[in-house]
Amino acid sequence: MGRMNSPEAIPHSSPAAGPAKLGLGLLVALVVGSIIGSGIFGLPQNMAAGAGAGAILIGWTVTGIGMLLLVRVYQMLLLRKPELDNGVYAYARALLGEYVGFNSAWGYWVSAWIGNVGYLVVAFGALGYFFPVFGTGNSPAAIAGASVVLWGIHFMVLRGIQGAAVLNAVVTAAKIVPLLLFIVLVAMAFQVDTFRLDFWGDAQLGSVIDQVKSTMLVTVWVFIGIEGASVYSARARKREDVGRATAIGFLICLLLLMSVSLLSLGVFTQPALAGLKNPSMAGVLESAVGTWGAMLIYVGLIVSVGGGFLAWMLLAAESLFTPAMGGVMPKWLAQPNSKGVPANALWLTNGMVQLFLLLTLFSKASYLALISLATAMILLPYLFSAAYGLSLAWRGEGVQTARRRSDTPVAALATLYCVWLLYAAGLKYLLLSALLYAPGALLYAWAKRQRHERVFTVWEWAILAALVALAVVAAMLLATGKLGL
Repeated sequence: MGRMNSPEAIPHSSPAAGPAKLGLGLLVALVVGSIIGSGIFGLPQNMAAGAGAGAILIGWTVTGIGMLLLVRVYQMLLLRKPELDNGVYAYARALLGEYVGFNSAWGYWVSAWIGNVGYLVVAFGALGYFFPVFGTGNSPAAIAGASVVLWGIHFMVLRGIQGAAVLNAVVTAAKIVPLLLFIVLVAMAFQVDTFRLDFWGDAQLGSVIDQVKSTMLVTVWVFIGIEGASVYSARARKREDVGRATAIGFLICLLLLMSVSLLSLGVFTQPALAGLKNPSMAGVLESAVGTWGAMLIYVGLIVSVGGGFLAWMLLAAESLFTPAMGGVMPKWLAQPNSKGVPANALWLTNGMVQLFLLLTLFSKASYLALISLATAMILLPYLFSAAYGLSLAWRGEGVQTARRRSDTPVAALATLYCVWLLYAAGLKYLLLSALLYAPGALLYAWAKRQRHERVFTVWEWAILAALVALAVVAAMLLATGKLGL
């Protein structure tokens, strides 16, 4: 990769210019750092809560294949459309126009900062294991501590993306260590008879299909971040490194996630695992090696969440910056500071994190509620990316027509997988997502007015009307207590 540059070496012209480019190692770390956050530490209980070992195996197979297809689609799009930066925004815009592209970026951004609120809550909940004053992560002391961490990292990132990316790589390496220790130690305690017991789950869990559906939002949440390198494509030293980083990061994370989930079922039966307190990895390792195992997992969780929080802070700011450069968000979000950092986008992002931290103090919102909503918000950006890949492959656009035969079925299956995810999420999350998507239209209209352009086409008015209608329904159901997280 060559010598890494210090934050002071980042050029002042633009965030994608000169020596601030990111090499393969830092891009892989961004992908792994984005994916491996807090979700893996609660994964054993989260998966076992609604499924037996057999259904969990099927769920991982479906998710592994589906996410691999999405990875392949992102690689294909990078080759066919190398001029398009910040994939989740650019691909949706190219597929269905500016307003849909804006909504894809908006949904991705909202998902990112809501996820970061969840990260801070679970981090201070883990600290509560050692310091009871932090409680479950949403006590006054925890919110105060989370706010200090938020703004401390904020000002560090303002010093330069490169420096933040290097720190993310170091933290990512550090958080892999306790995960590998868990896998080795739990594998040594693994009992085949325990794993086989009630392999397909008992009657209370429902059919195998219902059990598999119950795993989908969990597995999608722990895999969110596979697109991290594509969001940073404008900053990559070599364009082909983006696709490589995505594939390498995916395989590393798939092996870690499957190992943690499945090996735990050889230590606890499904009902016992479902009843564990989260982070359930702590309970599993404590059973295998004693109290020090639980302490190791809590420390690992704190480190891991710190790395995930940093990676998602970077991705959130970038997901506003590129659309602002394209004119679908207000101009002031496209203004970098002297270090090439999208500073205004960063201020807005972390301002929202701070606001929701305060709301969790009064609403006592749980980590699981936050991550469920964050997951729902990202499903449409994934669908738009897959559908755009299918559109290009079907037309044979961007590369020689001979490539069309292999790309078309991959993109078609990836699109079907994204539709399946929306179905598995259910109407509840569609309504809650609409409630967060609809207000974005105000920001979009502001940006279009700045450019003295017509705000909505007829097609876009229809989309807005549908979003507003769903948002009104969601608001009414929330007000009457018929809908909630």
